[in-house]
Amino acid sequence: MALKLRFLAMLLFLLLACTAKANPSVFDVTSETYSAKPGSDVTKALAKAWSDACASPSASKVVVPSGTYKLKEATFRGPCKAPIEMQVRGTLQAPANAGQFTRPDTWVGFQYIDKFTLSGGGTFDGQGALVWGQNDCHKNKNCKPIPINLRFEFITNSRVQDITSLNSKNFHMHVFRCKHTTFQHLTITAPEESRNTDGIHIGASTGINITHAKIRTGDDCVSIGDDSHQITVTDVTCGPGHGISIGSLGRYKEEKAVTGIIVKNCTLTNTQNGVRIKTWPDSPSSSTASDIHYENIIMVNVSNPILIDQLYCPYTRCDQKPPSKVKINNVSFKNIKGSSFTPLAVKLVCSRGLPCENVKLTDIDLTYGGDQGPLTSLCSNVKPTITGMKKALACATSSLAPLPLSKK
Repeated sequence: MALKLRFLAMLLFLLLACTAKANPSVFDVTSETYSAKPGSDVTKALAKAWSDACASPSASKVVVPSGTYKLKEATFRGPCKAPIEMQVRGTLQAPANAGQFTRPDTWVGFQYIDKFTLSGGGTFDGQGALVWGQNDCHKNKNCKPIPINLRFEFITNSRVQDITSLNSKNFHMHVFRCKHTTFQHLTITAPEESRNTDGIHIGASTGINITHAKIRTGDDCVSIGDDSHQITVTDVTCGPGHGISIGSLGRYKEEKAVTGIIVKNCTLTNTQNGVRIKTWPDSPSSSTASDIHYENIIMVNVSNPILIDQLYCPYTRCDQKPPSKVKINNVSFKNIKGSSFTPLAVKLVCSRGLPCENVKLTDIDLTYGGDQGPLTSLCSNVKPTITGMKKALACATSSLAPLPLSKK
């Protein structure tokens, strides 16, 4: 009998252990422990709930229920003792005034966390309308820092899914020093006239996957900075905005290479650019961008649908400068179809000091129905391999002479 009771006790213990593992500990900010209420400031309650969840020895979940809550600013740090999830079901609202932030470049940050999930179907509302007119970073390299909605730093083996980033004051999401993290089923929204509201910016990260996202902003839908490797962007709808961009690169000293970028099965609508690689002239040091592949892209009324721009210089004082020192190599554009808003549909302007190599254009079918001239293309300092394209898009116009610097 004693042996049977001991066996049953052990079985019950194992059952409870399995149940605890399958159902993570829940830390609800509206519970009696934290006492947050819709319409109130949730900053302290959310910070305490995160601290408790992060210290849990088993998987945990921080929950923000439906409703609207004020959040002054927050940085959620690891490492945590076990996998952790933040499930935002309601709306978190930032202060409208950018001057209220103690960390002036970040509203909500996540740092040093492994096996993290951000989910819930909720919204991070940056309330950026009052700040957009003050944001001059598009023309002033010494501009004041402005808060980013969501900053992810040193995050590994994680997921960000089923959330909305709305009206960020600056970039919506900034991904830095992250590895093996997926961003999926996201909605990122800001008006076309909102400055510097990039959807997702990636820098110094490896193994980042962006998929099934709807991005409408006033800047790049996705931008990829230096030291980024094995980045995949698939099934993204982009527009309005400035397109899907690699760069800008070559602005700072000792920038590192960009390698292994895939952009596939995306649709761009009414964007200022389509798929773009942009590098600065007069780079302070040499770097490379290689193994970059665009495939199965639909363009709808897009300006500059296919663009390599190694004369990128958005500020007002841009004199002709020495060529870019960013070497672009092994780039392919395949099965890109749709309509161009500009007659110049393919523009490959490479560095005269380091011409692009191994660039391929395959099955490009773009049309132009405007009245600014015939459909055309331009290639400078590059000799692309061209297959399955109409003559107008096949770089019939080429140039080795210096071209005007781009200001977009």
